[in-house]
Amino acid sequence: MILLAEQSMSRLFDLDWQLVADASLMIIAVFVLFLLMSYFLFNPARKMLNTRKEKIQNELETAKQDMEEAGRLKKEYEARIKEIDKEAEAILSEARKKALSNENQIVAEAKEEAARILERARVEAELEKQKVTDEVKKEIIAVSALMAGKLITASIDTAVQNQLIDETIKEMGEKTWLS
Repeated sequence: MILLAEQSMSRLFDLDWQLVADASLMIIAVFVLFLLMSYFLFNPARKMLNTRKEKIQNELETAKQDMEEAGRLKKEYEARIKEIDKEAEAILSEARKKALSNENQIVAEAKEEAARILERARVEAELEKQKVTDEVKKEIIAVSALMAGKLITASIDTAVQNQLIDETIKEMGEKTWLS
């Protein structure tokens, strides 16, 4: 047994051709296994990682571009808002001017209407005054004629009576008789 144990011990550290062949085959098998794993496992994993890296890089670039675009749009919208505020102020100012103009026009039209009403009232008052004057003249003529008739019947003949009537008519004027 000792011999057997010594033989097995010597063989453990002893390099023989069998051990070298087994070790060589094992190294070749590990290398082939590494190549196969590299081809079937590591390359797809590397490819997936590279694809993911490119995707993330593209997303970062897209996000950066989107941020720049958002900043540009924000500035553009702020400028538009300021422009809209200016336009709104201009529209309100124009509306105020139009309202003031309309107010002035309405006041002017009201003054003109009042002036026309006053003129019409003055004309009507003048006509009424003329009418009253004509009526007074007619009454005076009637009273004068009545008085003259009584006087004339008492003291004057018909020739003198006709002459007095003609003189009275001439004194009063023909305008009275025409209106």
